[in-house]
Amino acid sequence: MEKQLLIELAERYFFDEMTPEESTYFEGLRNSSPEIDQMVVEHLFFLEQMDHRNKVVTLKQVMNSVEDKLELEGAIRMKNKTYNAKVVHLWKRYRRTITVAAAAAVIVSILTISGYSIFSGKKQTATLTPLVDRKLNQIEHKLNQMEDKLNVVATPEQKLFEANFRATGFLIDRNGFIATNAHVVNLSKNLIVENSHGDRYTAETIYSNLLTDLAILRITDTTFKKMPQIPYTFKQNDAELAEQIFTLGYPREEIVYNQGYLSARSGYYGDTSTYQIGISVNPGNSGGPVLSKNGEVIGIISNKQDNADGVVFAIKSEKVFEAVKEIKENEIYNIKMPSENLLRGHDRVQQIKSMNDFVFKVKGN
Repeated sequence: MEKQLLIELAERYFFDEMTPEESTYFEGLRNSSPEIDQMVVEHLFFLEQMDHRNKVVTLKQVMNSVEDKLELEGAIRMKNKTYNAKVVHLWKRYRRTITVAAAAAVIVSILTISGYSIFSGKKQTATLTPLVDRKLNQIEHKLNQMEDKLNVVATPEQKLFEANFRATGFLIDRNGFIATNAHVVNLSKNLIVENSHGDRYTAETIYSNLLTDLAILRITDTTFKKMPQIPYTFKQNDAELAEQIFTLGYPREEIVYNQGYLSARSGYYGDTSTYQIGISVNPGNSGGPVLSKNGEVIGIISNKQDNADGVVFAIKSEKVFEAVKEIKENEIYNIKMPSENLLRGHDRVQQIKSMNDFVFKVKGN
């Protein structure tokens, strides 16, 4: 299919100009071709950003118009910011206009917060909530400071590190390569990862893709030692509807287990790069692995729908393969993902014990 035609179809889809039959055909076309789906997702993301930009420009025009009108009427003086008695009268007169402008400001703010997560589909009526814990409380900070003082083997950088968020990541290579979400690390200057034993290591981002919301970290700390064989593998094809799943993550300082099921083979508004899963998650779970009952990683927890209970979305594991391939092609690092599943055939308790050391807290500032 020609690129120009595909762009036209994507724009008609975005602006709700398709018939139900055309929409069904278009979604089927995306599902059948990952290349086409990727092009559509990128163009829809571009349209969403343009739509947001237009709203910002419109808001500024409305606010400037209101400001000019109030200044012309003598209600405000722009130089010294003083007001006179006429403001009460003008507030009553222009109350509706000012209210509209304020409402527009609120709408733009909401779009700014939620816009990063709208990678595909039509205009959204709901928003997605990233599952990063950015409310580390004062008690946790004090505990971290006490731990640093007692940890005499920690490097000076580790002792001084003060995190302002917590999420989850897990090893994809025993040499210290960790998968997590792009929205977790994108705005961070400094990163550490911490295992279930409390060992901390400095880390850096070597790959980040906001479109797929996937990031790969590398542990740079010289105290980190090569890990034993990673016990889980990664699923390269789609998981099955209603398949039982489980996850490990750090919504608390202690590692937490949860289980659920695959509720849809596509994500938010038909996004084919993600799954919808039914599971209980909280801030801090972002970047955690989603595994099948046999111990295959099928996805990575990303966000949840804010107006629905238990509606969570996970990046499909195939995106990890794509990221690793891109890293190798750019000759950055030679990442070797695990190829032997050591969890298959074991009960859940044993599976969790085998995995604990490979799932990390991701903290940053």
